[in-house]
Amino acid sequence: MSMFCYQCQETAQGTGCVVRGVCGKTDDVAQVQDLLVWVAKGISILGTIARGNHYSSAKVDRFVQEALFTTITNANFDRARIIERIHEGIALRDKFITEMKGHGITIPGNLHPCTSWKPASEQDLAETAAKVGVLITENEDVRSMRELVVYGVKGMAAYAEHAGNLGYNSDVVDAFMQRALAATTDDTLTADQLVALVLETGKHGVDVMALLDKANTTTYGNPEITEVNIGVKNNPAILISGHDMKDMEELLRQTEGTGVDVYTHSEMLPANYYPAFKKYKHFVGNYGNSWWKQTTEFETFNGPVLFTTNCIVPPRASYKDRIYTTGASGYEGCTHIPDRTPGSEKDFSVIIEHAKRCSPPTEIESGTMIGGFAHNQLLQLADKVVEAVKSGAIRKFFVMGGCDGRMKSRNYYTEFAQKLPKDTVILTAGCAKYRYNKLKLGDINGIPRVLDAGQCNDSYSLAVIALTLKDVFGKNDINELPIAYNIAWYEQKAVIVLLALLALGVKNIYLGPTLPGFLSPNVVNVLVEKFGITGITTPDEDMKILLN
Repeated sequence: MSMFCYQCQETAQGTGCVVRGVCGKTDDVAQVQDLLVWVAKGISILGTIARGNHYSSAKVDRFVQEALFTTITNANFDRARIIERIHEGIALRDKFITEMKGHGITIPGNLHPCTSWKPASEQDLAETAAKVGVLITENEDVRSMRELVVYGVKGMAAYAEHAGNLGYNSDVVDAFMQRALAATTDDTLTADQLVALVLETGKHGVDVMALLDKANTTTYGNPEITEVNIGVKNNPAILISGHDMKDMEELLRQTEGTGVDVYTHSEMLPANYYPAFKKYKHFVGNYGNSWWKQTTEFETFNGPVLFTTNCIVPPRASYKDRIYTTGASGYEGCTHIPDRTPGSEKDFSVIIEHAKRCSPPTEIESGTMIGGFAHNQLLQLADKVVEAVKSGAIRKFFVMGGCDGRMKSRNYYTEFAQKLPKDTVILTAGCAKYRYNKLKLGDINGIPRVLDAGQCNDSYSLAVIALTLKDVFGKNDINELPIAYNIAWYEQKAVIVLLALLALGVKNIYLGPTLPGFLSPNVVNVLVEKFGITGITTPDEDMKILLN
């Protein structure tokens, strides 16, 4: 076994990738990712001690966010850059220890090895990386609970990083992330304490999504109901993928007046809904579909592609020279655009000049699709929605947010959406929507039957809507509402969304297309008994139950 990773839904055999990741990462990349997480845990132990003594470091907080974000599925395949981060983390850790001592903080002498390890050589680094992965925890159930926390915190880190890019930070969120990581090294915690930590992770998941929602809407305005163009214009262009709105803003500003158009791809689609971006006449619309179709859609786009976050599929040689990464993302052999320095923007000139040398995109579809139903916009329609529910025009809402993926079994979600009765409405966020957002499902009294709130982090909007309806209808329990949950997951940002829903008290969630490989049978039983989590079966069978 040269590696072990089971953090994503497509993990080999549903149990773990042991030779090469299904995502495309090699064993040596997987190992240094494990080591980066291990180093982040050591820094988190020290950060937790420091906060207990009324001291903290913004640089430490940011490093933990970025280290975790770097290791989520499909984000960074560049081993050299990951090793650079490991060395940065060790240098930062040692400096932080000196600062702590300077503030009179006593550091215990029996701390976990991850708080003090230094590589004696590159060989030592590689050998250590092979030893500190997931399987370092031998007890299967403890390992399962720990990894559920770690993957939830990885999702939190991604959202916290985006918010931080816009100047919005939360000491409470950063403190919890570090405390949670530290707890995954503590062999004294009981099963009940680990379950409580999982739920606490979900609670702070709600907090970090609320923080990012505030950052995005305060900076760019509340998303509006928008018809998004899915055709093309006859100009060279840049395709931007991922989740980071700050990168989107700076790219639009720097391409203005250059003759280069900008299109969104996959999870960047919701950028089309923000008022601040609509003023850019060269912002054409969305090109293509879900992330996993990029190997064909990047061919026909013809221009360069900017990855701001995860969702990279190992690129084909035919377009690899057109792939650019930035932030936590990376791929060996592709140009990486450095982070912005304080007071300045990222410099996108290299990708803009590349675009000017390329042909315009080849059209693969035409027309428009509609989105922008985040909580502020949808609550403006609250009276109309409530009346539709009271009159019986809307029988039930189906929350079908989450992730998309390559497995053919995900056709389940398209079929489920097509078979839903015409008096039901789908609430969605995340790239799972690409399974049904272009279907002609009609509307109910002018309310579209597919309401897209935005990116995976905009699942917060779905929670706000549900809690608002609970108050409107005078219910004591969110589970008394006419809302069913049929969630698709793929990677760690979906894990924190799931934990957030559990923390809000949502029960009887259907989860698919498979249950996470990192859940041991005993942990699955706990989730079933406490929260009623169920794996999907067939659209017809699941619909019978969920409709009732």
